[in-house]
Amino acid sequence: MTPPPDLATLRLLRTARDTIDRRFADDLTVGELAASVHLSPAHFARLFRAIYGEAPHQYLMTRRLERAAWLLRSGTGVTDACTAVGFSSLGSFSSRFREVYDCSPSAYARLDHRAVAELPPFIASRLTRPQRHRGESSRNEEASAAGDS
Repeated sequence: MTPPPDLATLRLLRTARDTIDRRFADDLTVGELAASVHLSPAHFARLFRAIYGEAPHQYLMTRRLERAAWLLRSGTGVTDACTAVGFSSLGSFSSRFREVYDCSPSAYARLDHRAVAELPPFIASRLTRPQRHRGESSRNEEASAAGDS
């Protein structure tokens, strides 16, 4: 088991997380994020998951989907939301969105979001933050696991 990171390492991880939060639409890689905080990609990914509860790439996807949902709630079209948050494929965006929100992006956009608009922003962001159902893996994780055996 890895010992808990020291404060300097926590600061570095926070810097990497802030980079993801700011540049979620960019083509970020775990290697680039790890290099920016002077850690190996494997060690960085292990520490990031231990501290934030999800792998760096999954955190990036969560941020992208969160922003896409906000864009859809505010009237942006599905294709525009897809490209604005950094997805290069509408199909992969729709699949990932459906996996997390249990409906297609176009169906989500048609929902009545007035109640969310009336909430204070910090509460709305907590309530609308995408969360993968506990105990379920994504199709990408399942395919990776199947390829390993």
